[in-house]
Amino acid sequence: MKDCKIAFIGGGNMARSLIGGLIADGFPSQHLHASDPESTHLDKLKSAYSIQTFTDNIAAINGCDVIILAVKPQQLQSVVKQLAPHWQINSLLISIAAGIRLDDIARWLEQDSAALVRAMPNTPALVQAGATALCANENVSNHQHELAESILRSVGLALWIDDEAKIDAVTALSGSGPAYFFLVMEAMEKAAIELGLEPETARLLCIQTAFGSAKMALESDAPAALLRQQVTSPGGTTERALHELEDGDLRGLFENALVAAALRSRELAIQLGEDDA
Repeated sequence: MKDCKIAFIGGGNMARSLIGGLIADGFPSQHLHASDPESTHLDKLKSAYSIQTFTDNIAAINGCDVIILAVKPQQLQSVVKQLAPHWQINSLLISIAAGIRLDDIARWLEQDSAALVRAMPNTPALVQAGATALCANENVSNHQHELAESILRSVGLALWIDDEAKIDAVTALSGSGPAYFFLVMEAMEKAAIELGLEPETARLLCIQTAFGSAKMALESDAPAALLRQQVTSPGGTTERALHELEDGDLRGLFENALVAAALRSRELAIQLGEDDA
């Protein structure tokens, strides 16, 4: 992997996190390119990581084995169409733009044989604790599969899904998921403050509890239901609290939330995949 060259189109937060993760894994900075119209983004990348930076996307991809599209979904179509006449047939394209389907990228690129990977990372990638699902088209080789996985694994968990249609469920679960946990934390902090805790005490206890619970789940083979049972003593405080959550139909609310997010993901895929006039 360290022999390949990687170009990032877009130098925002997600590109910066991936570049930082790759370099932390020992990837040579001289093999990384980044392009962005904002000079402030490029200055930060060059200062922090000593990579090659460009304001011209075409110059950035020249000679690169992997091109990572890290632009906003609304910008992706114009960027791909700009790259199309200069596409190098052996390159791998990885899109981390939410909502854009592989078939739409292939159509804009005008390359039926292009190797394409769609990745759905989430914002904890910014602190190398991300969760990313990937799917590939039939043109992606075994070597390119390994490349894509290694790149995304540099910022956390990376796993493959066999059907692009499942990306909507991934978006609903891990893509939007950090916001659900932040909302739960927000509600718990507020309740603790109303019970008399100082705001900073409530914040720190809540954050550490969330972190510890996630770490326990990550390091255990037990399902979440069993872990919950193990900390719920009959007749105790936790059982009383859980009864309140169950009576409020917490499970139903989360099911409704994920279904709504998945439906919106499908709507956006259709909307963003339409060709510009």
